[in-house]
Formats: sequence, structure tokens, C-alpha cells
Amino acid sequence: MLSNTIKASDVKKMFLAGASNLNAKKEWINELNVFPVPDGDTGTNMTMTIMSAAKDVKNLPDDTDMGTLCKNIYSGAMRGARGNSGVILSQLLRGFTKGVRDHEELDANIIADSFDKAVETAYKAVMKPKEGTILTVAKGVAERAMELSKEGAEELAPFFEEVIKYGDEVLAKTPEMLPVLKQAGVVDSGGQGLMQVLKGALDSFLGKEIDYSIDEAAATPVAGKAKAEAEVDIKFGYCTEFIVLLNKPLNVKQEIDFKAFLESIGDSIVMVADDEICKVHVHSNDPGLAIQRALMYGQLSNMKIDNMRMEHREKLFHETQKGIYAEIDTEINGAAESTPTYSKDDDIPLKKAPETEAVKEEPKFVNAEHKEIGFVAVCAGDGLAEIFRGLGVDYVIEGGQTMNPSTEDIFEAAEKVDADTVFVLPNNKNIILAANQAKILMEDKGEKKEIIVIPTKTVPQGITAAINFIPGVSAEENAEGMNEAIATVKTGEVTYAVRDTMIDNVTIKQGDYMGIGDSGILGVGGDIAEVCEMIIDRIADDSTELISLYYGSDIKQEEADALCETITSKFPNCDVEVQYGGQPIYYYIVSAE
Repeated sequence: MLSNTIKASDVKKMFLAGASNLNAKKEWINELNVFPVPDGDTGTNMTMTIMSAAKDVKNLPDDTDMGTLCKNIYSGAMRGARGNSGVILSQLLRGFTKGVRDHEELDANIIADSFDKAVETAYKAVMKPKEGTILTVAKGVAERAMELSKEGAEELAPFFEEVIKYGDEVLAKTPEMLPVLKQAGVVDSGGQGLMQVLKGALDSFLGKEIDYSIDEAAATPVAGKAKAEAEVDIKFGYCTEFIVLLNKPLNVKQEIDFKAFLESIGDSIVMVADDEICKVHVHSNDPGLAIQRALMYGQLSNMKIDNMRMEHREKLFHETQKGIYAEIDTEINGAAESTPTYSKDDDIPLKKAPETEAVKEEPKFVNAEHKEIGFVAVCAGDGLAEIFRGLGVDYVIEGGQTMNPSTEDIFEAAEKVDADTVFVLPNNKNIILAANQAKILMEDKGEKKEIIVIPTKTVPQGITAAINFIPGVSAEENAEGMNEAIATVKTGEVTYAVRDTMIDNVTIKQGDYMGIGDSGILGVGGDIAEVCEMIIDRIADDSTELISLYYGSDIKQEEADALCETITSKFPNCDVEVQYGGQPIYYYIVSAE
């Protein structure tokens, strides 16, 4: 393809194709997470972030100007940003769109400058940037783009191809920059996610068919391949979609079993679950089997079944590049119209992402009286949620390890708290950046309400922060006191391994129970209680005064009580407390203070 410039319509197609490619590869990217835990979610977080923008962008007319397109890309990504990788991706998009929004056409020089702005913006968003991550890959892409533009690159096809080639080379070197990646035998998952976005965009620019397969070496394009005059051999004839309104949150085994069942009856599986709903998409020859299985977990909503064999000619006609955008719409359930609100600094619309009735949640307040200081906390598990409410937290976002809340989720929760200052307790290191971004949204809105993020990396840190809040003391003094208090908390969690790996020179086999601490692996074994004891042996010492055990949804109270007695006998000078957390994935969350 000979072209020296691209217009807004080209950028739109390339962005949507990049989003689609990331979506297709998200499970593969999830598996690249260093820690082999069941909630490895880099691919999911990045996909949900970019899809938040894609649903806005898809509905724009093809003649949309560059400025409007950029506003929709950035605002959608920023509000939908989830997890550290998602927030960094949204900041990369923010910087890039700032660089291109005032141009009608983009050449290699403008694109290179905008890549550079993207990297600068993303690095500023991270307090302590670490090399060997998505930031390093983005920086490599920007540096190569700048080199090529200075060398006089004009034609965009070889420019893009060379930039992406170099990005892959940088990605391949990430294990040399982060020993933990090398030991686990993986490249950085966030960097891989970024490369998939860029590769999808390049495929669109080159007019290629889009590859949804995970194995890039054996690409199997699914768009525009069949001939209209011939019958298509569709293995599974019914496209089935529905939402399960869960009777109770699925535990890890139920999620694995449900997905395995869907894979046994069909293909093109998309299954995303949180505490309240489970969204299912499957191609099968018997939709009733999927429906019957789903009814075991709750009531059904938003059901849709299409006979793909009857509609194959129409689908084949439309499964060109435009069809790819429709596929994006299918995955994210469409997009509602909304009125943009603009950032006073960047002239960027801050759109409210539409939500379905199934996932809409009423606020859970301790009280609704106006006060000077309020609290929002994030946690997974009904027991933990009640603990936070009992400590005076006004609004609990029930998410965390298994489903990171978005920037907008945190922003809206803070808005609902009737207080002048709202402390946010992320309680997960992968949610802190999203919480900081919610603070920016609040500032952009120009309201007097202030968000202060206490960077709690674990639930026990969040509980300690809430306990150390002193009514009647200023927000600044409370923030200082809470930050000092959380620094004294040591935390560990017990979960299980989903694959074989080696971390911190510890060999881990699939199915092993793992004890994960603030700085790495604290123990591995075949018994949950024993691994929990390993954690406590590592984090408790002679100065420890309190050991807390929060047991999860898969642990019985009598098991937790027995473990508590064992710990008490080993640490007779410590207070040992056991409380029901109800958290999924993690059998125990423990802390020592």
C-alpha cells in the first residue's frame, strides 16, 4: 500500500482493528502474567480499557474530524481504564491523541512526535516507572519511530512495519531487564498487549484480513475468506449470547467447569464473570445445552440466538473491515449515546460509559449525611465488605483481584459520597493508578470535592488505614497518619497455581498452593493451612503484636478456627484474630502488624 499520510477515517479503522486484535489475544496475554495465579488479568484489563473507547469510536460517522475522534478515544479509554496496564494504555492513548488531534492528516513525522508524547505522558502517570514493562516497549517504539522520521521516512507502510519490528525486539528483551520475567520464561504481558494493538492497526492499514487466533505463526483469518456463491462449512451453527444474573458469585472451580463445558459444546467462547453477573458468548449446535447449564447458576437476561447458517451469505458480505467493527460492538454490547463533558485543561470529553441494568448497582452507604470526610474502599468478598462498612466506609466497590474496577467506577463511587473530601482505599496495587486517575477526573470536573488516594496495596492495609482514621482531624493529617500506619502492615495471601513456573528460585507446579507476600513467593505446598503457616512464619517476628486471618469463600469456619489455634500456639505473645472475608480465589489473606 503506497501512502504517505493517513486521515481521521484511517485512524478510526486502525484503532478499532487494534482493539479487536487485543480482544482476540487477551487470554493469551493473561497467561503471560509472571505469577501463575487464577486472576492474571493484564489482557482482560487492557481489553476492557480499549473497548471502553472502541464503543464510542465505532458509533462515530466515517467523516468524523481528527479532533472529535481523538476526544472519543482518550475519554473512553481514561474512564474505562482498569488495572495498571489499562491505565498506562489509556495514558499512552492520551499522549498520542494530544499529538495528532490538531492535524487533518498524519505523516511519519507527526506520528513519531505523537508516539513520543504518548511515552512522555505514560511515564509521568507512573510514580516509579520500572523498565522491562509496557513502558519500555512503548519507549522503544517511539524511539525507533523518531529515528526513522529523522532519516526522512515518508511512505507509511515500511515505517509502521519497521517500528513494529523493533517493538517486538524490545519486547523480546524484557526478560533480560526483569529477572522475574526471565525466571518465569515469559515476556512482559503489558508490552505484548501493546504490540497486539499496534499489529492490529497495521493490518488494517495494509488492508489485511484480521487474525483472531492466538497462534500468530498459524494465522487463520476469519474475515472475508469465503466465496459468496458457495455454501459455508460452519461447524457450529448458532451464535448464542446471554447474561447470567448469578445467585451467588462463581468460585474458581465453577468458572473453570462452566468454561470447559462451553468449550465441549462449541467454540468462539467469551465468558466474563464478576460477583453479580456472568456474560456468555458461544457458537454451538445446541444453544439449549448452554442455557440449561447456565440456569444452574442463576437467572438469564439479554438472551440472543442467531442461526449463522441461514445468515451466512449476508455475514460473509459484511465480514470485511467494517465487519470487524461490528464484532467489536458484539463483544461490548453496543454503545449508548451520551453527552460529553469537557476537561478544562485538555478539551477532552469525559464521557459516561453506558451500563446495562444487569450490572447497575445501588450505592451501599453507611449513612447519607453530609460530612467533611468520607471513604470509598475496594474489596472482593461479602465478609470483607461488611468489615469496611463496620469501620465507617461509606461506599464499597465490590471488586479487586478478580475484577479490577475502572477509573469511572471509582470516580462515580466518590461522587455519591456526600463529603467534601473522599479517601479512596484501592486495597490492591493494580488499582492504585486507576484511583489516581479518578482523582484527576474529579479535578477536571471542577467540583470542590477532593479525592485523596491512600495507596493501600492489600486489604489488611486498607483495614489498618480505616482503623487509624481520626474524626475531627484534618484530611491532610489523617492522610499522613494512615500512610504511616499502612507501612507497618505485612501481608500474605494463599491461592493456587494455574501453571508450572519458577519464581524467586522456587519451583511451582500447576495445582500447588502458593503463599504470595508483599515482595514475592513466601511458600509453596500441597496443604492450604501449611502454606498459610509458611507465610506467617515469614512475615511475623518478635515485634509483631497482631496476626489477622481473613478466610475466603472456599474455607469452612472450623478450618479457619483450627488454623487460628495453631498460629496462637506458635505465637503466644501475639493476638491472633480470625474473620470471615468471603473473598474468591484467595483461601486466606493474612497480615502481621
